[in-house]
Amino acid sequence: MSLAKLHHEQALQFLDAHRSGSEGEVYGITDLVNELGVTARAIRLYEEKGLLSPRRIGTARIFSRRDRARLVLILRAKALGTSLEDIKHYLDLYGQHGEGRKQQLEYVVKHTAEAIAELEEKRGQLDTTLAELRLIYGTCQQQLAERKRDPKR
Repeated sequence: MSLAKLHHEQALQFLDAHRSGSEGEVYGITDLVNELGVTARAIRLYEEKGLLSPRRIGTARIFSRRDRARLVLILRAKALGTSLEDIKHYLDLYGQHGEGRKQQLEYVVKHTAEAIAELEEKRGQLDTTLAELRLIYGTCQQQLAERKRDPKR
């Protein structure tokens, strides 16, 4: 048996042993891919960027419940357009045992207030652009209707 195959078998045995308990506290990369709809490539990128730090058995990644929770936060933040750098900063504020939770909340309050203000400004710009386009559309539509009634125009 090759070394890679041995490590893979060991990883599967490790996962099975921990899943058989009531907690189910460990996950393989395939588990997370299937459950959360993320690609394995994305998970490896998040690991490379220091956002996740799974245990390794050979080449297999073993994710804890904490890793899974972090991945859920990463995916949610990415969906809101947050950069990986900002996500990492937020996750790093937590600390080893949650001692940085207050700092995390302050960070979120500050950044969400900024994002809301930015989006409201963009919405205002969009409303202005939409009003202009509606005016142009209406004017052109009216002129076209007039030309259809009187082709000499």
